[in-house]
Order: sequence, then structure tokens, then C-alpha cells
Amino acid sequence: MSQDTEHDHNSKANLSDDDRINASTIIPVPEGNDIPEESDSPSKGSTVDKEVNENVDDTPDSDVDEPIKATEDLENDDLPEEISEEDKETIKKVASDDNLSQAKSYASILVEQVIHAKETFERSLGSLFTSAFTAGLEIGISFFMILSAFALLNDVIPSRYAMVLSSLLYPIGFIIVVIGQSLLFTEQTSLLSLPVLNKIEPLHKLIRLWGIVIAGNIVGGCIFAALMIGLGLHMHLFTDHAIDVYAEHILGFEWWVIFGSAVLAGWMMGVAAWLVTSARDTLSRIVLVTLITGSIGFLGLHHSIVGNIEVFSALLYGNTVSLWRYLVFLVVVLVGNTVGGVVFVAVLKNRTFLFEVEKVKEQSAEARANMVRRRF
Repeated sequence: MSQDTEHDHNSKANLSDDDRINASTIIPVPEGNDIPEESDSPSKGSTVDKEVNENVDDTPDSDVDEPIKATEDLENDDLPEEISEEDKETIKKVASDDNLSQAKSYASILVEQVIHAKETFERSLGSLFTSAFTAGLEIGISFFMILSAFALLNDVIPSRYAMVLSSLLYPIGFIIVVIGQSLLFTEQTSLLSLPVLNKIEPLHKLIRLWGIVIAGNIVGGCIFAALMIGLGLHMHLFTDHAIDVYAEHILGFEWWVIFGSAVLAGWMMGVAAWLVTSARDTLSRIVLVTLITGSIGFLGLHHSIVGNIEVFSALLYGNTVSLWRYLVFLVVVLVGNTVGGVVFVAVLKNRTFLFEVEKVKEQSAEARANMVRRRF
């Protein structure tokens, strides 16, 4: 690539957001952001294209290529058909994200989430349930590790401190689920609601999708509890007393306290999904998942899918939990997680994005009006 081309590209990258929007509105940019060919170099464009293609082919599996492609190279076909052509052009402008040295833009994150959510809506029911079932099994690893650590520490330090220290193992299952891209309800709550909030998908499809994911998560978690927690008892990793103690640690509150705790946990899981989308590499995603879910475990907040395994294990192998108590707990926590994920994350962040889109529309209209005035 020539020095002039490189200089022009760097100058464009250094423009402010407003300047870049105005420039894109007034001056058409050739596809791929390539600089037009000079008259004395007829083969220059093909040489540049060849260099770009070679660079892309060198790193097909890069952690950063796939997420960036979703927003940098957006085409009209990538966006839902329900969106008008004008809105598609506006969304492509606000979601443009081609600077790898900086954090992803707000709009880039949200557009990427909407695209991924749209893909989830289009998956078959069998695929959705299997993925959710897998997540229910995988998330159980967190509780298995926590319970084993708690039983070990409880013999040497006070129970309260043993509970806190063992909770630091909470992120293990979440890392497996998130990096492995299985469908976990609390992670997907805010993500899957975005197409509905933007009137791309109907509400009844969202409710059906949530139902499938919840069912898969709960069935997978119950099977894990029945098999693996029973195995742990026979391996003497923990006792039925430890299972009861941990269940009471979860259940020993008024229902409204459990609901409020679940709302906060759902909020934090929605934030985790947002931050994971904002990350450009796998290591960053692992760190973010560890920080957010580790905080949920440390605070003892109520997570519906992990909590299902914790309480169902006590129902099967403990002595203090009844079926009615388990079912009431599950319903309260599911509702709380849903409220936290949808209201505090999806609705508010989506509203901010819509304000940004309206701002770009106004700037584009003003730029077109200025061009008309200059002509006359």
C-alpha cells in the first residue's frame, strides 16, 4: 500500500464521530474503504485488493476477525428485512467499527448482539434445546467444585468463611458455557429480547424461545444434580449435611429478598453478555466472565440455573428442602433474573442506541439540506 493511501486512511481514522458521519454522508466512500485508482496506475487497485485478501487469508481463525466482520463489513443482507433501506444505511454508519486499537463502539456492540440474536431465532427447536441442555450440564460444574471446596474448608475454618472462599470457584461453569457458546438463559435473556424491542421478531416467538432455553437448562441441571452430586457423595467429596447447609444459604431469605437478589444477578449477567460482545479476543472474554460471575458468587446472589442445581440437589439428597419450596424458589428467581436482564440492560441500552440512530438521521438530513443550498 502506498504512503499516500496509508496517510489518507490514518487521517480518516482520526476524524471525530461527527466528522466521520458527515464525511460519509457528503462524500460517497467506495466499497471496502479503498482509495480510488489514480489515472497513471491502472493496476494499483487490484494490487491493493490482492494485498488485503492475502492479509485476510493469513488469519482466518483469528479471535478478532469474526466479531469485527459483523460490524465493519455490514451489508444490507446482514440486517433484518423488516428494517427500511434508510434505516439500514444509518445503522451501518453508527455501527462502523474498523479501528482495532480502540474499544468497540456502543452501536457496534448492540448491532452485533441483534444479529446474533436474530440467528438464534432462526435455529431449529432441536438445536436450541440441545444447546440449552448442554449449558445446564456444564453450569453444574461450578456447583460441584464449590460444594467440594466448601466441604473441605468447612473442616478447618468457620463455615461463613468457607462459604465465601468456595464461591470464588463460581465462574468455572460460566466460562465453559460462554466460551463454548451454549445457550444459558440468564446470559441470553437480554440478548434475545433485542429483536423484539426493535420490532424485528414478535413477542410470542421470544416467549417460546425463552421457554425452550429454560427447559433445556433446568433439565440439564437436574440430570447433573442427580448423577454428579450423587457421584460426589459416593466419592466422599462432600456430605448430605454440606448439601443442606449450602441449600439453606440460598433459601434462607424472604421471597422478596430472593427476588431482589435475582434481579441484581440478572442485571449483572446482562452486563456480562454486553461486555463479552465488546471484547475482541478470548482471553478478555474469560477475564470479564470471571469478574462478573465471581462477583455474583461472592455476594451470594440468586442465579436461576445454578440455583436450580443447588436446591434440587438438596431435594434429592438432603433433608430440609421440599418439592413446594424448590418450585417456589425456581419461579421467583427465574422472574427476577428476567426482569434484571431485560429492563436494566436490553431496554436501557437499546433506548440509548435508538437515540444515537436518530441523531445520525438528523445529521444526514442536515448535510443533504446543506448540499441543496450550495447548489442553488
